Amino acid sequence: MTQTERRIFLIKELLSEQPQYSDMIIPADEQWQKNLLRSLFNIRMPEPVSEAFLKEQNAYLQEEIRQKGITELSNLKPIQDGIYLWQGDITTLRCDAIVNAANAQMLGCFCPCHGCIDNAIHTFSGVQLRAACAELIKKQGHEEATGEAKITPAYNLPCNYILHTVGPIVQGWLTKKDKELLASSYRSCLDLAEKNNVKSIAFCCISTGEFHFPNDKAAEIAVKTVKEYRQQTHSKMEVIFNVFKDVDYKIYRDLLGTN
Repeated sequence: MTQTERRIFLIKELLSEQPQYSDMIIPADEQWQKNLLRSLFNIRMPEPVSEAFLKEQNAYLQEEIRQKGITELSNLKPIQDGIYLWQGDITTLRCDAIVNAANAQMLGCFCPCHGCIDNAIHTFSGVQLRAACAELIKKQGHEEATGEAKITPAYNLPCNYILHTVGPIVQGWLTKKDKELLASSYRSCLDLAEKNNVKSIAFCCISTGEFHFPNDKAAEIAVKTVKEYRQQTHSKMEVIFNVFKDVDYKIYRDLLGTN
C-alpha cells in the first residue's frame, strides 16, 4: 500500500469502531485526512485491534516519522560532558529512551489533535502504547502518582523506550511541594532508566505548558536534579534536554552554557 492507501484503510477501520461516525465522508485533502486519522487515534479507547490493522498502522507511522526526519543522537554534540541540549520534535529523536509528560490516567491525551507532547507521543507510537499503559494502571490498581515513573516500549518511535511521568500541576503560586514533586519526576525517570540499562534519555519540559509550571523554574530543577544524580551515582547515561519552543531553548542554553 501507498501512504495514502494506508491512511484511508486506517481511517475506515477506526470509523467502523465508532457507529456514530458511520456516515462520515473521508475528506479528499491529504492534511484533512491526516487530522482525521490523528483524531481517531486520539479518541480510541485501549481495546484489542487486528493484526492487519497493526501491520498497516506500523508501516504508516514509521514512514510518517521517516518523512519528518529522524535525528540521531550520535550526530549531536554535548553542551557539557554527557549532557545535550536539542530543539526539535521528540518523536523523531533516535536515542535509547524519551520521557513523556503523562497524566495520572497514563492513557495519553484524548483531545483530538491537541498540541501537547502526550498527544504526539501516543499518536506516533501507535495504539499499542495506550493499551500498554492501560495494562500498567490496571495491574497497579490506581492512577499514577505525581513524581513517579513507568516504562514501556516505544513501538513505532525511533527510540527504544518511553518513560512516563506525571509532573505536578501548578495551581496559583508555585509551592515548595510543586518543586519537590518535579524533582521527583526527573529522579524517578533516571532511576527507572538505569534499572533498565538505558544508555541515553531525552527529557521533555515536564509540567510546563498545560501543567503551568514556570518554564525557568522547571528548567532550573531539571538541570540541578540531573547533575546531582550524575554526581551522586556516577552514572554514564547520556541526558538530552529536549525543547520545542525558542524560549525554553534560551533558558536551557543560559543554564548549561554558563556552568
